[in-house]
Amino acid sequence: MLNKKEQRLRRARQTRVRIALQVKARLTVFRSNLHIYANLISEDGSKVLATASTAEKELRDALKGNGGNVAAAQLVGKRIAEKAKAAGVEAVAFDRAGYAYHGRIKALADAAREAGLKF
Repeated sequence: MLNKKEQRLRRARQTRVRIALQVKARLTVFRSNLHIYANLISEDGSKVLATASTAEKELRDALKGNGGNVAAAQLVGKRIAEKAKAAGVEAVAFDRAGYAYHGRIKALADAAREAGLKF
């Protein structure tokens, strides 16, 4: 019997196999209780092109409370979209790392789409 974390990682592996076939840059997310992190990984998976998280000083100053809420995820989504455009990436594959698509994950994805990132 798999525990909750092993189930999430199993879902993440299955998703990453499908994403690898798309041959697009990959936008990955990781959430903890206090922070949310987003990484933009190259098509071949060898390089991290851009990162954004609530642990960054600029975003910590912009946040009132902790970085583990929906408002913080929206800021991270907007910031990663700006960094992706600066790196020359327009379209990405969204890798939610096995997390359910709601709450902070959905807020980050929606904010990135509104900022001009396509997935």
